[in-house]
Amino acid sequence: MQIKVLDKYIIKKFLSTVLFSLLILTMISCAIDFSDKVQAIIEKPCTKKDVLAYYIGFMFHMTSLLMPLYTLVGVVFFTSRLAFNSEILSIFNAGVSFNRLLRPYLIGGSLIALFHLSVNHFIAPIFNHWKLSFEHTYVWTDQDKGRTVNVHFLTAPDTKIFIKGYNKSNLTMTGMRLEKFRRNKIESILEAENATWLPEKETWKISQWSIRIFDGLKESFKRSTIPMDSAINLTPEDFVYFSNQNQEMTTPELQQVIKKEEQRGLSYSRSYAIEKHRRTADAVTNIILTIIGLAVAGRKVRGGMGFHLALGIGIGAGFILLSKFAVSFASSGSVPVMLGMWIPNLIFAGIALWLISRAQK
Repeated sequence: MQIKVLDKYIIKKFLSTVLFSLLILTMISCAIDFSDKVQAIIEKPCTKKDVLAYYIGFMFHMTSLLMPLYTLVGVVFFTSRLAFNSEILSIFNAGVSFNRLLRPYLIGGSLIALFHLSVNHFIAPIFNHWKLSFEHTYVWTDQDKGRTVNVHFLTAPDTKIFIKGYNKSNLTMTGMRLEKFRRNKIESILEAENATWLPEKETWKISQWSIRIFDGLKESFKRSTIPMDSAINLTPEDFVYFSNQNQEMTTPELQQVIKKEEQRGLSYSRSYAIEKHRRTADAVTNIILTIIGLAVAGRKVRGGMGFHLALGIGIGAGFILLSKFAVSFASSGSVPVMLGMWIPNLIFAGIALWLISRAQK
């Protein structure tokens, strides 16, 4: 496919305007966020380096979250200017069809979608770690929702552990019971009064323990007060859970955590799966909203650019609202995770096709 002068002109305008809207709206978001957190920044012992790292992470987070809205605003803004200056009318009078005009928009939207895809899956999670670390340390210090009482884990497909209580300050489990199975039959039961995590060895030091081993109808029992190290497939990080910690994991890391949590029978895996599918769905949204932006702003109407911008922002707000509902449905299990995250795109793709059919007339 040959890129002609018209394509280069529109793609250049497209990308530069989207970049401008991204920078302006991100700066506004940073200003609003700073006004919300300025008290914590002043009162808490955070350094300038901490604040700088936080806002770098915040900017990438906003780019990941709102890039489709930035794209829509950029497309509506520069397309409205083209329509207002009668450039689009001149293009049509020169014999260019609407489908031909749509081509550079699709190229520009695809480039932004690829950029957004890389940011979502690999770049933003790295910088989100800076952002979330600052928030958990200085702003929201009580957001850890990890269970510490009557906790059940599947540490392996054939191994189950129950912990009556866990102390996060001294990394100690109390009332531990470890059960191993073979062919759906219990093989051994290890019970201990307490177990303490040894960071240097990455093992648990178990004291006052007893073990029962079953071999058919035979049973052997052993009790001891001599401490021993046990390589249980469990770490202190497994008792820590923040509702937004999935945002600081790259997609390969998310896939590993999803597999691990599903083996352990934990409900956290659904939130990780939602985040994984959201990253791809949001990138495709850029192309859909690009088409809608052209169809909406490509006509010269009374009210001009202001009307187009208001309409574009309204469409973007509607998409964000629908996305929130989709996340709620997927989180509750009302719909499959993948379907839930792609419902907004399917609905707005239908709207885009309807607008294109009307625009060609």
